[in-house]
Amino acid sequence: MPDVTIVAVSGRKILLYLDDVARLRIEVFRDYPYLYAGSLEYEKEYLQSYAACDKSIFVLALDGVDVVGVSTGLPMLDADEAFQHSYLQRGDDLSKIFYLGESVLLPKHRGCGIGHAFFDEREKQARECGAALVTFCSVIRSEDHPLRPFGYRSHDVFWKKRGYEPNGLCAQLAWEQVDQGSEVENELVFWSRTL
Repeated sequence: MPDVTIVAVSGRKILLYLDDVARLRIEVFRDYPYLYAGSLEYEKEYLQSYAACDKSIFVLALDGVDVVGVSTGLPMLDADEAFQHSYLQRGDDLSKIFYLGESVLLPKHRGCGIGHAFFDEREKQARECGAALVTFCSVIRSEDHPLRPFGYRSHDVFWKKRGYEPNGLCAQLAWEQVDQGSEVENELVFWSRTL
């Protein structure tokens, strides 16, 4: 990870990086497969839930003082209801689950091991919180989606090498998409692994 420092912060310390992380999420998630047309106002509001939770984590990739990547996580009990829903329906104990939010990284820093550092730090935090299961979501897109870039490769192989597998649960989440110009309901599949 040449010239990149990995720093983990929790709770209110997240507020120091809120603007940078909000901008980064908008920039990276605009691309396929998320196609997210976000706003700074919404992002800041969404990220406040992490700052309000003292067991949350932001794993930051810093190039000097510039935030070039971030990966988030928090106990499932503190996550959005959209992520809790399927686990509650199945009867799982949310206090034993740690939700791995999102990972975003600028393209020029990809392929250097930062993704592994993101998972290592979040899994460490999950263990410290007493979680037995870690989980995250990935949006479902058809293979023939018109905005799928030529040569696109999903992160499935990377996630499987980390021990994650789709667990059969899904979440529904709406966001404004760049290809629609309006809010669209999206289906996301959960991946998980036991600790």
